[in-house]
Amino acid sequence: MEALKYYSTNLNAEEVTFSEALLKGLAPDKGLFMPIEIPTFTNEEIKSFTQKEYYEIAFEVIKKFLVGQINDKELLALVKDAYNFDVPLEKGFDNKYVMRLDQGPTASFKDFAARMMGRLMNYYIKKENRKLLILTATSGDTGSAIANAFYGLDNIKVLVLFPDGEVTDRQRKQMTTLGKNIQVISLKGKFDDCQALVKEAFSDPDLDYLNLSSANSINIGRLIPQIVYYFYSFSRLRKPARPAGGGDESDDVVFSVPSGNFGDMMGGVLAKKMGLPIKKFVISVNENDEFPVFLKTGKYNKIEPSKNCLSSAMNVGHPSNLARLVALYGGVMNEKGEISKEPDMDLMREEIYSISVTDQVTKETIKEAYEEHNLLLEPHGSVGWKGLMEFCKEYNIGKDQLCISLETAHPAKFPDEIIEILKFDPKLPASLEGLENKEEFFDNLDNDYSKFKNYLKNNY
Repeated sequence: MEALKYYSTNLNAEEVTFSEALLKGLAPDKGLFMPIEIPTFTNEEIKSFTQKEYYEIAFEVIKKFLVGQINDKELLALVKDAYNFDVPLEKGFDNKYVMRLDQGPTASFKDFAARMMGRLMNYYIKKENRKLLILTATSGDTGSAIANAFYGLDNIKVLVLFPDGEVTDRQRKQMTTLGKNIQVISLKGKFDDCQALVKEAFSDPDLDYLNLSSANSINIGRLIPQIVYYFYSFSRLRKPARPAGGGDESDDVVFSVPSGNFGDMMGGVLAKKMGLPIKKFVISVNENDEFPVFLKTGKYNKIEPSKNCLSSAMNVGHPSNLARLVALYGGVMNEKGEISKEPDMDLMREEIYSISVTDQVTKETIKEAYEEHNLLLEPHGSVGWKGLMEFCKEYNIGKDQLCISLETAHPAKFPDEIIEILKFDPKLPASLEGLENKEEFFDNLDNDYSKFKNYLKNNY
């Protein structure tokens, strides 16, 4: 069967196969890779997921995008190895749930993408006998998830950049205590600065010899695995007697997604395009409100510099994946956020509700969710839950409507906030135990591309 091809959102690069898109990370024209067509599932196929384990659903979803790129037996082995942890679905009240994506090896939703992506990259570069240097910018959890997913691999080195002072101690130590093939830079700047340096390095011909690739959500290999948990959660919480989608007696779902760089959200939008009956997306952001303003006004303006909020992984003033969202709605946005072709804003507003949540309201929501529903949320999950509550209130959503809010990191990653608000220290998951006593290794760097380029040349 012919391989599915991938195009660049900037529309000025050759179409490539999945393996090429995965290993390149960013398209040569600085655009993001997207499948030229989005594969779909029938209602019967979606219904069959209720009988499948998580890794089996992952196999069905991911293989749709990897046609002609890997055989079924090898792919099944990779997904089974990647997904060996739980995905709890915790009831808040009525038919409103929290999907806890915090049970993986770094207690973050990034594990779902990073573990699968690491295995796929390793599979392809071993076949081609290549070496890679992964450059990754992180605003919190991405760095630790990528570092742990790629740790100890012979043919892959990882360099993570994080904004100085804007990640928690535990998030930082999950990256800086590993060593071996993992190096870390603390950058004097914001997340957007880290991301800009990474993108510039990709398009610098002087660095071609390094075989650079990305593990940020700009990489399509990060995005595709994030489609899976939308199908999984629906398969577990839907009313089995009802058909999926279409008509008053059908089954559909509202998802609330706390969003920063919009990779998680894009996984959900792709799931919808594949046939998952998603009634509405609630895109909840912190005080970096460029997307809710864009949705309301149709005018897009980056926030520079991004605002530093409690939900640190969402401190993004210009989400890279917005270019993909704009593309799915028929528009064209370049890497700078400039729109050369308007997307269908009416359809976007019909399918997406977006809200900005302040730090004060984030704290209040952590307290309310715990006291009223016994839900222990951290700042990102709190932003998602608040967005869902506001949507349900504004649109008078009934108690039978299935709604799922995503919890993207373990509350124990944010002990200071939880202690301040709820007066107790959340219990550490096994993956975070002993971090305090480990030695850290990282470098400090100014926000200057020439210095970053020299660092790469001197160290690799």
